[in-house]
Amino acid sequence: MPIPNDDADHTQPGPSIHARMPNETHVDPLIVRPTVYYGEGTFDPPSSDDEQESLLGSGSDKDIPGSPGMAEMGGHSPGRRGSSVERHHHKSTSLRKLVIALVVLVGVAAAIGIIGAFTYTGASYRRVVGARKITMDHIFNGTFYAQGYHLNWVPEAGDGVYSTSEGGYIRLVDLKTGTTKNLVAAHDVKDEHGNALYMGDWKVSPDMKYILIKVDYRKQWRWSSFGNYYVHNIAAKTTHPIIPPSHPSRTAFATWSPTGEAIAYVTDNDLYILPSAAPNTKPIRITSTGNASLFHGVPDWVYEEEIFSADSALWWSPTSHKLAFLSFDETLVEEFKFPIYNPTEDSNAVIPYTTDVTMKYPKPGYHNPLVSVHVFDLGRYLEKVADLGGEEEVPAEEETLTLDWDGRRPVEDSVVLEVAWVGNGSLVVKEVNRNADDGNVLVFDLDDVDSFVRARGRAVRRLGREGEEGDSGWIDNEQTIYPLSSSSSSSSWSSSLDLDGDAYLDIVPTPEGYNHIALFSPATSSTPMFLTSGNWEVTGGIQSVDAKRGLVYYLAANPSSIERQLYSVAIPSLLSSSSEDENEKDKVVEPTSMTDASKPAFHAVSFSPQAGFYILSYQGPGIPWQRVVQVDNPAFDHVLTLNERLLNHTLEYQAATVTHSTFLSDGYELNVKEIRPPKMDDSGRTKYPVLFRVYGGPHSQTVDLRFSRDWHEYIACALEYIVVVVDGRGTGFKGRKLRNPVKGNLGYWETVDQVNAARAWAKKEYVDPKRIGIWGWSYGGFMSSKVVEANAGIHSLAMAVAPVTSWRLYDSIYTERYMNLPELNPGGYVNASISNVTGFHKVDYLLAHGSGDDNVHYANSAHLLDMFTKAQVRRFRFRMFTDSDHSISRRGAQREIYEYLTGFLVEKWGKGGRRRRV
Repeated sequence: MPIPNDDADHTQPGPSIHARMPNETHVDPLIVRPTVYYGEGTFDPPSSDDEQESLLGSGSDKDIPGSPGMAEMGGHSPGRRGSSVERHHHKSTSLRKLVIALVVLVGVAAAIGIIGAFTYTGASYRRVVGARKITMDHIFNGTFYAQGYHLNWVPEAGDGVYSTSEGGYIRLVDLKTGTTKNLVAAHDVKDEHGNALYMGDWKVSPDMKYILIKVDYRKQWRWSSFGNYYVHNIAAKTTHPIIPPSHPSRTAFATWSPTGEAIAYVTDNDLYILPSAAPNTKPIRITSTGNASLFHGVPDWVYEEEIFSADSALWWSPTSHKLAFLSFDETLVEEFKFPIYNPTEDSNAVIPYTTDVTMKYPKPGYHNPLVSVHVFDLGRYLEKVADLGGEEEVPAEEETLTLDWDGRRPVEDSVVLEVAWVGNGSLVVKEVNRNADDGNVLVFDLDDVDSFVRARGRAVRRLGREGEEGDSGWIDNEQTIYPLSSSSSSSSWSSSLDLDGDAYLDIVPTPEGYNHIALFSPATSSTPMFLTSGNWEVTGGIQSVDAKRGLVYYLAANPSSIERQLYSVAIPSLLSSSSEDENEKDKVVEPTSMTDASKPAFHAVSFSPQAGFYILSYQGPGIPWQRVVQVDNPAFDHVLTLNERLLNHTLEYQAATVTHSTFLSDGYELNVKEIRPPKMDDSGRTKYPVLFRVYGGPHSQTVDLRFSRDWHEYIACALEYIVVVVDGRGTGFKGRKLRNPVKGNLGYWETVDQVNAARAWAKKEYVDPKRIGIWGWSYGGFMSSKVVEANAGIHSLAMAVAPVTSWRLYDSIYTERYMNLPELNPGGYVNASISNVTGFHKVDYLLAHGSGDDNVHYANSAHLLDMFTKAQVRRFRFRMFTDSDHSISRRGAQREIYEYLTGFLVEKWGKGGRRRRV
């Protein structure tokens, strides 16, 4: 189930944070941010727009939070494996020049009266006034897009070195020296026929001698694709394929070993290793049973979508001697087929016979893929080959281990969540049951194996109701293990870390139910040592570990759950190793703030391989910016973007007012965002329609501080609608007590929260209680439909795009994690589906779905439409988008779906504010 953004009851203050801001920026992006109220409490705006204007007019720069400086900052935005080369314009910018330029900009803006400020106690309220109206074109033509860069760090070239593609060259930029050198010229990279190869996806070898290039990209599912792979010799300027290229391409994945120049790849669902990147190297075939139902080293559809969010299921050991991989047997998994009516990009094409897409798609209560864990010992294999003089072929099966463990649950009830090397011979595996309420963390010592056919591990940690979670909720499916092994491939570990053998970090719920960083040292330890704690959560896993300084870097939803601030915390064993005081051993210290946590903000971060540098991405609430920070060097300044174009557009166009607050629903404090029309009359003389936007999926977050001017901004500015977003029970980053209530009963408590919020807004003087609606996509479409089913008499309109309408129709791993197996919760499955359509007689309802949706199948909407027919529901509008997948983007459909939504709103509600007759 797609979650629209990463990352919810009022978070309590965490541990005291000792400010450490050696790299505080002097750029002030808040000078043009939309009107925003920060805080987790009720919001009481000025009584009228006129009063607001007078207050804003009296503001001064000293009233502006963050002026003249703003905090630095730092999902995770998962994408395709491999290195995507993007064009960057990274010119180191003089900080002094930036300050002067922005001061001039602020002066000009103030002179023409477009910036004002007003400060509330404990909060801020800002306004930017633009004259031009916003149109739908501005939403889709990039007018309000924030420019952002992804630096492709090249660890093989040293810490602080990244690549860029400019002028026909792949270049390496060294941030330490400020130098740039050419790595590869595009005109040197040619296929066997002398044709130039497009280097859109590439990765350099650890020894810096070769580049692995993927071409002929062919999309499969959300994360997976096929391609033909070539190796380019940098010095010789020669290029050769790793296997003969095919059309269509058949290789699903390829990657370098972490040391040396070996390549692991998967073709036709079988796993191979090239021990050398040199031409004519004979590959080692690790598996030979791959077919349409048996995958080795790459996930099947459901594991790709719901577990790994990636296109591979193989992991090299740190020194490249071993390769762990998963095998997926889909033989028993039922097939699902859906038609593609027109596989071309020409909508005028007439295709007499449809093409059926056939996929193995497990549904709740049906067979899952059977998963097994294996390890191929490349080091032993090459030793055997060498002992035989290279003249005899050694079967790879002789050096391939199948992992097993005591107490392993039946394979049909097993879900493997994570595989991670925590040492050269130490492998950790997380396994849970299908209900995701019981599981184990297992450790394998593969340096001490008697049988080279089957190796046994032991459970060292218990997960679930009787384990670390200790409640009735679910076990999260994230991959969060971070190795700290002294035998890691990074030489800095052994010299810097004083650890008890192999060790690792993980994200573990505390007894209070908040996700925090825990140290397991040694790796066989069953007791976590928490490095962080408090009524707030670490988000997105461990960002990096600086072995030299002994620091762990992480992002946290702290001080507020709608923020992301960057922190560091020391590893206790490192402190004790340099201390003569035995009482200091294992002492946990307080985290250090790397961004100014006193200024509300949402950050993303990307660290260089050895954590000497990081990209700090400020994502809101003001105009986003990016810069590179060098740890412990305040003088270093490398600006990637200040988004000046977006800044100018924000000054030019109207902007909605955004408020953040909280709302009590049955005693649960929920995060709320309200988007208001410009110059809204909140005196009660004008009544505005309210459209609730909902997603609400388990552990998701829609209310946050990220900058966004999307379709919701358009309907606020152009149609004068109020848009309200409420993250209800089940959503993330506010602890397990808020998440757990939805276990076994999806859609019930979330609906209660949405209805309670709608009732509260209906009582506001500026709201038209006859024009309250709700809309959502995917899980949000399910939620908007559940609200209609609730028949609460509050909503007059609802819109659902690609909704789940019965959880029996969705995939097994996602559904059973939250709903348990159908045989164990039959009533829950009925209650959690759309089973009563009486309420649909009373609202204007819009439904849309892509016929080529491989995620939430079109069958969900077909099922709902069938119920409408039986019940003679007539107040609905339906649109199928031909061949579109879950994103509804095929042949220009993305804009059309939003025009469809907009037209429905205007038809049923008209434009926004209606002046009350006196």
